Amino acid sequence: MTLPRFHLAIPVDDLDAARQFYGGVLGCEQGRDDAHWVDWNLFGHQLVTHLASGAGDRAANPVDGHDVPVPHFGALLDEDVFHSLATRLRDAGVSFVIEPTLRFEGQAGEQWTMFVRDPAGNALEFKSFADDAQVFAR
Repeated sequence: MTLPRFHLAIPVDDLDAARQFYGGVLGCEQGRDDAHWVDWNLFGHQLVTHLASGAGDRAANPVDGHDVPVPHFGALLDEDVFHSLATRLRDAGVSFVIEPTLRFEGQAGEQWTMFVRDPAGNALEFKSFADDAQVFAR
């Protein structure tokens, strides 16, 4: 079954910094662009970075012993892709909000997770489930 792709538009305060982070660091393919926005292929989903103020809210909620930034967005990845991305982020000198961590070990929904912020302060989470059938497990 092919899942539908999502479209998400987020505010950034510097399109050149967004290009460096999303294109250079994360390796996302750039799509259409304008003086005020850039489309990105974020693991098969359409992410648009719009030049605007108000990026990077700093609220958090406790989850499994970590302060998880809210709001945040990201992608569910295969485990090999997850660990390759973690290495790529480290090699680029990106600071982790939450280091790559195995969460809920031995429980329903066991997953690898990591959080970073883009240059505008938007929080991103990347995760990989031990069993993809447990993405929505309770």
